[in-house]
Amino acid sequence: MIWPFKKKSVNEEHVLSIYNAIVAQSRQVPFYRDMSVPDSVTGRFDMISLHMCLVLRQLRSDDKNVKQFTQELFDLFFKDMDSSLREIGVSDVAIPKKIQKMGSLFYGLLGKLSNALDDKDEEALIEVINNNIYDGSSQENALTMTKYVNKTVSYLKKQNQENIMLGQISFGEGL
Repeated sequence: MIWPFKKKSVNEEHVLSIYNAIVAQSRQVPFYRDMSVPDSVTGRFDMISLHMCLVLRQLRSDDKNVKQFTQELFDLFFKDMDSSLREIGVSDVAIPKKIQKMGSLFYGLLGKLSNALDDKDEEALIEVINNNIYDGSSQENALTMTKYVNKTVSYLKKQNQENIMLGQISFGEGL
């Protein structure tokens, strides 16, 4: 039998570095303690998804190298989600359905978040965050998270794609 070895990506180390930075930022205690993000599997997925969306938005480009990098980052995200589901005991049979649902939630957030940010529509942004992070239950926390998102978007805009693709990213000082 011939083993289908996957060619190692040139970006692998840098993609992993960016993904680890996204996860580390998403796990910051103030999100859960001060902004009342549910400290649950779903809440953590939501925060990783939010930060993935912000980074992918910064990496929007027609350049094929940037597109390849973002695809590899996206693939790593869902590979990690698959692994995490297995780790918490989700059965092999249920994994595809859960991953499909997670993908749908992620793409929904990405589209709505991008539209609100592109349109500079603050009310829509608050609604997206309230519905996607807080299940529509906390306008006050959504407002606080919206301020964080706007600050982070501004900070990410100052970072060029080349540096991000070299594994260098920062989400700014504090929350």
